[in-house]
Amino acid sequence: MKRFYKQVTVAPEADGWRVLLDGRGIKTAGGRAQIVPTQPLADALAAEWAGQGDDIDAAAFRFRDLADFALDAVAPDRTQAIADILPYGETDTLCYRADPEDALYRRQLAVWDPLLTAAEVQLGVKFARVSGIVHKPHPEQTLERLRAVLDEECDFTLAALKMLSSLAASLVIALAAIRPEADAEALWHAANLEEDWQVELWGEDWEAAQLRQTRLEAFRLAMRFAEMVRG
Repeated sequence: MKRFYKQVTVAPEADGWRVLLDGRGIKTAGGRAQIVPTQPLADALAAEWAGQGDDIDAAAFRFRDLADFALDAVAPDRTQAIADILPYGETDTLCYRADPEDALYRRQLAVWDPLLTAAEVQLGVKFARVSGIVHKPHPEQTLERLRAVLDEECDFTLAALKMLSSLAASLVIALAAIRPEADAEALWHAANLEEDWQVELWGEDWEAAQLRQTRLEAFRLAMRFAEMVRG
């Protein structure tokens, strides 16, 4: 598609902010008014439009895609959106460990337990830990608390949490990632601890390394999106 606009601006609208192309407000892919909650997020969306050349590169609209997901998918059915995220807490990767005799177990204990313990203290819950891949359910109170925590977040933060949870296979890591001053590298290392262990043992595959870098960039993007939602 050829670029069809000259001027990109941002203006307050309703209870938020909206990007304007030659004075006309942007709509989502689903046809809704793309009104976002903060000016920093609107500015980031505007930068994606302003950065286009003569031809529109759809892949460059990464913040727009998340904003559209919040407005087109999360907002119309928050209950379903939360239900889609909750399984990443039910089977959180941080809770599934190697056998206690394995060296990997000691690495998992050192890296994962501080994250789990911090989440337990902050949320007032208890996560079940298990060695092996057989599912061990968390207490029902834990799942209800996680559901309530998610319900407290706005549609845009839920969109970021869905992306973060799926990338990390961990709701605990996702919730840590949206906190101020979160360390993206440390959290990504925790999410990929077992993969790193295999690399140490057998070496790194180039294609796997490229995929991991792409996923890390997406993880950082979702963190940045959540930060801008907070304003």
